[in-house]
Amino acid sequence: MFDHLGIVVTDLALARNFYVPVLESLGIELVQNHAVSKGEGWPLFAAETLDPSFVVAAGRPPYWDDVRTPASSPIHISFRAPNRNAVDLFYDRCLEQGGKNNGAPGERMPGPDGREYYAAYVIDPDGNNLEAGARG
Repeated sequence: MFDHLGIVVTDLALARNFYVPVLESLGIELVQNHAVSKGEGWPLFAAETLDPSFVVAAGRPPYWDDVRTPASSPIHISFRAPNRNAVDLFYDRCLEQGGKNNGAPGERMPGPDGREYYAAYVIDPDGNNLEAGARG
């Protein structure tokens, strides 16, 4: 559906320390670290296939104009989990890394395909709503 997704954060070190253990719980790993300086750069995360990927950037991306700021409009990102245990681990790691509960792991409404959906929701350090969910 998409090639890659990127978010811009206010504190790259904080975001990297948050996302590395959180995404590892879902089988998504840090595959490249494009650190430009202490506060600028972008770690690139991906699963085994490397496609799609997730980028966490800090500093001023070249495609931004002067009015853009990190987290001025928080977003919702849903990660596919391989199973319920991964959803639970994602949730626990998010809270351990300073994320805030926005919906403990549990059954949710079935998706359009009618399969059961088990998910958890947290708020990351920049105010973005993160979800991990497993179908079936």
